[in-house]
Amino acid sequence: MSTVTIAPLAESLPAFLDSNDFSAVAVIVDNHTFKFCYPEIKGLLPKHTLVRIKAGEEQKHLATCELIWDALTRANFDRHALVLNLGGGVIGDMGGFCAATYKRGIAFAQLPTTLLSQVDASVGGKLGVDFNGLKNHIGVFQQPNAVLVDPAFLTTLSERELRSGFAEIIKHCLIADAAMWEQIRRRDPDEQDWSALVAHSVAIKQNIVAQDPTEKGLRKILNFGHTLGHAVETHFLSQPRKRLLHGEAIAVGMVTEAFIAHEKKMIDEVLLTQIEEYVFAVYGNARLTEADVEPVLALTLQDKKNRGREVRMSLLDGPGHCAFDVPVTTAEMRRALAYYNG
Repeated sequence: MSTVTIAPLAESLPAFLDSNDFSAVAVIVDNHTFKFCYPEIKGLLPKHTLVRIKAGEEQKHLATCELIWDALTRANFDRHALVLNLGGGVIGDMGGFCAATYKRGIAFAQLPTTLLSQVDASVGGKLGVDFNGLKNHIGVFQQPNAVLVDPAFLTTLSERELRSGFAEIIKHCLIADAAMWEQIRRRDPDEQDWSALVAHSVAIKQNIVAQDPTEKGLRKILNFGHTLGHAVETHFLSQPRKRLLHGEAIAVGMVTEAFIAHEKKMIDEVLLTQIEEYVFAVYGNARLTEADVEPVLALTLQDKKNRGREVRMSLLDGPGHCAFDVPVTTAEMRRALAYYNG
């Protein structure tokens, strides 16, 4: 497992660089982090190559990887170089994937700048890109050399971006800490202690990943809400007016998959109602139409947890507990989407 340091980058980044002997350094940014985050670290860095890409999930594909690989190649990066990924989940996933595959693997560190990436995407070594409209379809497991989390970056985020990241915090509490779920569900997002919740989520994810680094078993519980959530997110990527942020789609997934868990008698109606009421209060309703249902169901057949043509989910098994590899039928998912739509 890579080390996760939660501290101002003015402290953690120079310490990390000084403790290693890298032949060259590249910093990958998008349009947003170039403007709001890169100026905060530029003076902490040695001479480096800046790789700037467009922002957004729609840029997370192999063509963008080619631009990154080309920049590293033109800068004559060898296998002793370092890539710093300064950004949210897209930058972390794609930049890490490019580093892990360039010359069969060079060092990289995650510098997550969004709540979503600080509590989830940057931790655990899952790297990849979307392919043919399927989320994270091509990728590898490779631990970063470091994850340097600076909570100060959260001040650069919009309310919507904070809500998106909060979905993963909710997920971590539901699958692993019932007491914390009881605490957070009684507060609005603007009343949460983000620094404390970042540390809490990182600890939960690190503990799970340490036991199952390549997702053969236990680590699958981190995908609660993500089977239908990823399918909904992917479906709306091609519809700019209805496009959802990752956490907004996972919110849909948590309600629908909690309903399935209730139908299977894995959770009681009290917990289902708590989840439904809180998620709708924070995220509203994504308003899936009947025309959305079949494409979403079709996308679940590509979920990475599946075995053969059987869709398998990670479902809550009581508050603070989660089961994995639970077979789920198309009919069950269809009823769950109907329940979500009211």
